Amino acid sequence: MIKLKSIISKIIASSIILIMSVAYANAQLTNIIPFGPGGESDVTARLQQKYYKEMFNEDMVIQYKPGGGGAVAWQTLNSEKNDGSVIMGANLPHIIMQPMANKEKAGYTTSDLNVFNFFHYTPDAILVEASSPHKTFKDLVAFAKKNPGKLTLSGSGTYSANHLLTIQLEQKAGIKTTYVPFKGTGAANQALLGKQVEGSAGYSTIGIQLGDKARVLAIASDKRLPAFPNVPTLKELGYDIVSGAYRGYALPKSTSTATKKKLSDRLMKINADKNFIKTMEDGGYVVVNIGHDQVNKFMAEQKKINESIAKSLGLIK
Repeated sequence: MIKLKSIISKIIASSIILIMSVAYANAQLTNIIPFGPGGESDVTARLQQKYYKEMFNEDMVIQYKPGGGGAVAWQTLNSEKNDGSVIMGANLPHIIMQPMANKEKAGYTTSDLNVFNFFHYTPDAILVEASSPHKTFKDLVAFAKKNPGKLTLSGSGTYSANHLLTIQLEQKAGIKTTYVPFKGTGAANQALLGKQVEGSAGYSTIGIQLGDKARVLAIASDKRLPAFPNVPTLKELGYDIVSGAYRGYALPKSTSTATKKKLSDRLMKINADKNFIKTMEDGGYVVVNIGHDQVNKFMAEQKKINESIAKSLGLIK
């Protein structure tokens, strides 16, 4: 009897070890990008992929759920698993401005998203295709003033950083543009290169991605970027506009605090890697470290800033 019990105990122990081994072998993190492939959210997630595998021995599997400037994905976040196996990209100002400007159309509220991390920032920029007759930002403004509404600018999503840039330009420069939103930067870039639009209200990183296929006319940053020392800021050109996008991640609201902390700490560890930082900076990205313990305060600050912008632009009363 004792021998039988010993055999059963060993079988149970072996089964537990086998189950744990299978679970560990199959462990993976699904990263849902709310935009199409080829944009900043996708590019930076793929940069994280390698380090996530090396540091934590887990695969980061990237999926796409584009539409509505990210809203299609954000509407569904709380239907995803809450065990820490699924994260979703979270972009500012998108997740604040979309529900603020039109809650019904957005289909979600900012508080629906359990944001736990922001890891990089990209300034907005105005670009044209390399063969464009618009050699400078001044040329582009002159064209817009002579042809109201004919200055078409591609961008990623509605009420995104790109979209807000065009609204601010209209106010500050006294022009009328036509903003053409796409499901992600990749698609917006294709429209630019295909000469379907006059220019792009995109991000500074696009200038690096497209190289000599495009020309950056102006950047919406406080000061000139090291990657573009010869490109003026909009402030230099007389337009007081500083704008761009923060990117991070969110979890379903029902996710435990411990899980939130674990994933935040993991992503912050990747952010601290010297090689990762260099790769990001070489690509024109600004690395930021806003973890789970800072994110609520940061979100509150950003909400105030974006409310002020929305009121000044007449998007809300």
